[in-house]
Amino acid sequence: MSVLTPSSAAPSLSEQLMSRIELRTARVAVVGLGYVGLPLAETFAWGEFPVLGFDIDPEKIKKLRLGQSYIGHIHAERIAELMRSGRFEATTDPHVFETADVIVICVPTPLTEAREPDLSYIVSTGKTIRKHLRKGQLVILESTTYPGTTDEVLRPLLEESGLVAGKDFFLAFSPEREDPGNAYYSTRTIPKVVGGFDETSRALAVALYGAIVPTVVPVSSARVAEACKILENTYRAVNIALVNELKVVFEAMGIDVWEVIAAAKTKPFGFQAFYPGPGLGGHCIPIDPFYLTWAARRYGINTRFIELAGEVNTAMPKYVVGRVADALNEHAKSIKGSRILILGVAYKKDVDDPRESPAFEIMELLEQRGAHVSYNDPYIPSLPPMRHHTIRRESRALTPELLATQDCVVIVTDHSAYKFDWIVHHARLVVDTRNATEGVEPAACRIWKA
Repeated sequence: MSVLTPSSAAPSLSEQLMSRIELRTARVAVVGLGYVGLPLAETFAWGEFPVLGFDIDPEKIKKLRLGQSYIGHIHAERIAELMRSGRFEATTDPHVFETADVIVICVPTPLTEAREPDLSYIVSTGKTIRKHLRKGQLVILESTTYPGTTDEVLRPLLEESGLVAGKDFFLAFSPEREDPGNAYYSTRTIPKVVGGFDETSRALAVALYGAIVPTVVPVSSARVAEACKILENTYRAVNIALVNELKVVFEAMGIDVWEVIAAAKTKPFGFQAFYPGPGLGGHCIPIDPFYLTWAARRYGINTRFIELAGEVNTAMPKYVVGRVADALNEHAKSIKGSRILILGVAYKKDVDDPRESPAFEIMELLEQRGAHVSYNDPYIPSLPPMRHHTIRRESRALTPELLATQDCVVIVTDHSAYKFDWIVHHARLVVDTRNATEGVEPAACRIWKA
């Protein structure tokens, strides 16, 4: 029998909420309107739910109200259309939580300087919601975190309101699976994994997401759903570490790792292609495995395999700088005093997100060795403040004159906007960390792979 089967008695809190979800009259508040929260809010709105978008940054709210976008791959036309729909309201006022039926939390979960989980955004959000929590609401955490966070951190915070999870309000976890800039998969098409604090919470969350995405995957608990996201990104981190290590090994053997991968991926089974790079970036893959290793230590378990992968990936910026030094040496130059241009500081191609980008460490390492470093990125006009980096400067216009005056050009992010044959034509020396120059005739320019 369904946990939400109606009876002749007055509808329960869960039955009332389920009815509003099914009728799409449930008001959904999305907390955090960044790379995850804004597309999610948009998806709920186009699923015909009334949506409240909340963010503590007044500039974001101002831009949204003007129909403007602050995320590169989300065009202003989409924002303007969303605002015209009449189903979306953006605000910095936390009192809107009192009118919401569902509150979805999409806030950052970075690492501390000691590479331990920083749950300060979840905690502060939980404290804010607690002040406005009322009976019958469903709270869903989407922020990536270690297994147990929903039950052990968020639930106690919310229950300080005097309301009890599973009785007075409902609680679930559904990991975000955003891939900014991906032209094939979006919030509307990616399956949603859902785990609840209890069966009723799960049923409500499944119904909610089932109204906006084609596939919902229920799991037995919030902890399983949390572990699912950690597994997904640890899998990627470990396999990227493998090809990064093989890149170094094959380079010493005089073998092109890119050619090896291209040949290996012709096998129709048992192999999935991963590609090397200058280091990991983004809001998930460089961070999530460390959440898991930290959580494992609480149980007295050392995750040696994952930690080794982390060591390999975090060493890649130093490897790139070493390849730059080798390339300059071939031209009778040293890093000290050389003019070096970094192409691309976003963590991946065709997005404006520099979080955890290896470009920052590469630039800082080059400067520490005496280089004069500049950069160009069509998506990032100036380097924003970063938690672990102090480097600041403006993107330089990419011109033949700029390229010609640089002792070395380092391709860190292979944006589609870059014309690599044109870059190679005008540059003296190129160090390519992304295989972006494959097939380009070097002419007078020397190309190094890194």
